[in-house]
Amino acid sequence: MWFVFALLSALFAALTSILAKVGIEGVNSNLATAIRTVVVVAMSWGMVFLTSAQGGIAHIGRKSWVFLILSGLATGASWLCYYKALQIGEASKVVPIDKLSVVITLLLAFVFLHEQFTLKSLAGCVLIGVGTLLMVL
Repeated sequence: MWFVFALLSALFAALTSILAKVGIEGVNSNLATAIRTVVVVAMSWGMVFLTSAQGGIAHIGRKSWVFLILSGLATGASWLCYYKALQIGEASKVVPIDKLSVVITLLLAFVFLHEQFTLKSLAGCVLIGVGTLLMVL
């Protein structure tokens, strides 16, 4: 089931890029990011209440709070940079560079999470990197 959700994530991420590129025209990128964020927050809390998950907030440990907050800050920084890049650049060039996050994530997972880095992972990273360069040159 994780694979279905991952594919849906890719589909919605692609739609996000196209819809944002059209919507950001003539709008300050920081303002556009803030509007997007409000929608995401409303949608996220809507899902929490729809699934009755709000009771779990009391059981979140300190370590989880710290890392969820840090993750939120990283997400915010990513979105602000992404929208600015999308506003001034072509979506067909901005999006592939943004997706280099796959390579960076694999490297960080290897270093900090001690996840396995195989020859297959290395080959994939190289291909994604080369593919990105080909798309943006």
